[in-house]
Amino acid sequence: MPIRCSRVLSRRRWSVKTHKAAISEFIFQEVSMASQTVLVLDFGGQYNQLIARRVRECSVYCEVRPYTTPVAEIKAMAPIGIIFTGGPNSVYDPASPQADPEIFKLGIPILGICYGCQLIAHNLGGRVTAATADSAREYGKTETYFRTDCKLFKGLPAESVTWMSHGDYMEKVPEGFELVAHSDACPNVAICDERRGFYGVQFHPEVNHTAYGTAMLRNFLYEVCGAKGQWTMGDYKDVAIRQIREKVGDGKVLLALSGGVDSSVAAALIAEAVGNQLTCVFVDHGLMRLNEGDEVEEAFRKWDINFVRVNAEELFLSKLAGVSEPERKRKIIGEEFIRVFEAEAKKIGQVDYLAQGTIYPDVIESGAGDAAVIKSHHNVGGLPDYVDFKEIIEPLRMLFKDEVRQLGRELGLPEYLVMRQPFPGPGLAIRCLGDVTKEKLDILRLADFIFRDEVAKAHLESAMSQYFAVLTNMRSVGVQGDGRTYDYTLALRSVTTTDFMTADWTRIPYDVLDRVSVRIVNEVPHINRIVYDITSKPPATIEWE
Repeated sequence: MPIRCSRVLSRRRWSVKTHKAAISEFIFQEVSMASQTVLVLDFGGQYNQLIARRVRECSVYCEVRPYTTPVAEIKAMAPIGIIFTGGPNSVYDPASPQADPEIFKLGIPILGICYGCQLIAHNLGGRVTAATADSAREYGKTETYFRTDCKLFKGLPAESVTWMSHGDYMEKVPEGFELVAHSDACPNVAICDERRGFYGVQFHPEVNHTAYGTAMLRNFLYEVCGAKGQWTMGDYKDVAIRQIREKVGDGKVLLALSGGVDSSVAAALIAEAVGNQLTCVFVDHGLMRLNEGDEVEEAFRKWDINFVRVNAEELFLSKLAGVSEPERKRKIIGEEFIRVFEAEAKKIGQVDYLAQGTIYPDVIESGAGDAAVIKSHHNVGGLPDYVDFKEIIEPLRMLFKDEVRQLGRELGLPEYLVMRQPFPGPGLAIRCLGDVTKEKLDILRLADFIFRDEVAKAHLESAMSQYFAVLTNMRSVGVQGDGRTYDYTLALRSVTTTDFMTADWTRIPYDVLDRVSVRIVNEVPHINRIVYDITSKPPATIEWE
């Protein structure tokens, strides 16, 4: 069926009757049943989702569950291995999160990381205490020595760097365990009971700072748990298509399409499952990059889908008028997105499902369970309590960005679309610090275009995972044309990353930064100063708001 593209003019505020929606996480349990599964039990550490990412990099399916998950449920999942994460607590504190002792009787291999290591020792007869001397505490990169006859360290150097972050230590190792790693400061860096398949490390193998961390996790998965490496995006695609088809039946789906990687892959996946039962709605909220609305429409004109473009700039800017607090911006935008979709659904007829391109990092940063809210993503924490749809379908919700890209390739999407620069759902509203106005957005749009244009001319796109401009709310004195100016400071941001959970700032050549700076101050009105953000994630996030 040819694409049906309609334009809807900017509109005033509307009122739509709503009801409580059943928000579906749409996790494909069939994937874990068909593949070997590793369970990551979350004890509140800062790197917990990164552990899951590293496991999946080793071609093993992995899910993160809270430490309160009942043992009966764990047993029913039949995982080939369990990983206890780190956490900020002390295991000997009665109020700290604890594992059900029955978990150690399941006959399933367990790897404890940091707090998880101490938890194993605490539960199985060892003793964990607070460090009373500086020599017992370790933070940061640490030279560590390993016994390579232990399966966890098989084939690795006997000495390498690990990343430590602990103030407690194992004063007494449980009976049946051996010491298999130490550092100059701490004799009990790693323990193992290979007969039962229990391992514990005081350091964090999931972070890049641990030199052979991924290799250690791979050894646990393959040498200890007997993993076969069955987790592939091809399998995920097949299962997801079947699950979507079964769930939707003969219903209609409305997809929130931004034109970015995530929503484009979601569109291709759902279209593969239900064909012309899918309608993609692209909301041009006036917060896009230069010419991007027209580019998105042109790109999807070639697709065999129903496509609707809603021009709602006036509506969104009126809602954002005078709002400067980042969380309020995100929540306002999330609310208005839903209301636009509800209105479009009523034009189409009965629509049962709203689909979104939400991915795992969105969920993590928006807070889940006891996790802290870093920032509410408009399609997660920014959703209103009531939406006029039967359910929300989020088929990418458990995937990391690079997995989404690979899924796009499995679906046959062109490489230029799969590798498209990430762009946040709230758009330039969160790259325009302070209140949002059309004048400020136009300034930012042109400056951002110049930055991206010079990056392209220098052929640096492949070395930069995400790059953009931020219009700060700070003004400073400058001199232009022999006259005094008092105008905006523009910040440039670029990062390199594989999973967008952690990121390093990009070392852009000075000559490129110089060309960008010269062009912006000469071609963009009301900007007289350029700065470059050299902060990694963490401690910063990729976006400024």
